[in-house]
Amino acid sequence: MNVRNPMPIFTTVTLMAPALIAAGAVWGGVWAIAGLFWMTALTASLDQLIARTLNTVEGDEFPSADRLSMSLALAHFTLWLLVVAALSGWTGLATWEKFVTFAATGLFMGQVSNSNAHELIHRPGRWMRRAGRWIYISVLFGHHLSAHTLVHHVHVGTRKDPSTARRGESFYRFFARAWKGGFRDGLRAENRRFPQSGRPWWRHPYYAYVVGAVLALITAALIGGVTGIIIALCLSGFAQTQLMLSDYVQHYGLSRNTLANGKTEPVGSRHSWNAPHLMSSALMLNAPRHSDHHAHPSRAFPALRLSDDMPMLPRSLPVMACVALYPRLWRRVMDHRAAQWQDPAV
Repeated sequence: MNVRNPMPIFTTVTLMAPALIAAGAVWGGVWAIAGLFWMTALTASLDQLIARTLNTVEGDEFPSADRLSMSLALAHFTLWLLVVAALSGWTGLATWEKFVTFAATGLFMGQVSNSNAHELIHRPGRWMRRAGRWIYISVLFGHHLSAHTLVHHVHVGTRKDPSTARRGESFYRFFARAWKGGFRDGLRAENRRFPQSGRPWWRHPYYAYVVGAVLALITAALIGGVTGIIIALCLSGFAQTQLMLSDYVQHYGLSRNTLANGKTEPVGSRHSWNAPHLMSSALMLNAPRHSDHHAHPSRAFPALRLSDDMPMLPRSLPVMACVALYPRLWRRVMDHRAAQWQDPAV
């Protein structure tokens, strides 16, 4: 069953998360627990209990969706400043409250902010793209903009794409390969096109990524000294892990075939894993509808579609990301599914 008007659900589910986490950063106690509960147990439970999907909204322009994305970007930067301050001791949180707040914030930045930044870098408009870039920069992952748009979308499902996980490859091997490969291949792609832009050297995107990361760490130092820097680094590492888990899960074991003429087949619906679950889809701005995103990268998140010819994950995307942390269990669950989609005769 579809939910007819999904925008109120997107708005409530996504904005409630930073509101609860911010309350936890200031007051601790039950508020800290509530933020983590929203990002984990509640989302997983509602995904299992609610047998509905979010309706696809037809059209090309979504001003309400764009407003939500920009609101989430503002929430991200506000939460980043607040949580670095809170974990540095500004709000008097107990040790356990700091750990809970850290976990909730890392999950929010890696799942909601990542999905929102991903949405923003694909949307038209300079300010939206800049907002997405700075979200990635704030978690020290600015190069992902170049790697994602210039490498991943071009080479997904091939050996040329560092972000496509190979069947049998553990997440831990994938993480090291994809992080290094994304940075390197994104830089190569930018270096090929930058001379044609006519811009001065300091406008090179990677210059902005590095300088922006330094500014983020300086800001953290001004807030909390060495402790602030450590917090910013740890939050970034946690958020990056969430992002890489999403990439790992959504393309695991699915590759594009080489045609008789030597070219790679076009990207199709069977080259990405999807999940229809309502709560996590709302929380991640329909990021689990990944096949349609690759078919239509500029399509806004309310318009992304699901169909029967798309590979479906057995559980929601966040749950499968947890499974991916255990390679033997992951392979037992996913390898035969990947083989069936890769070769229907298997």
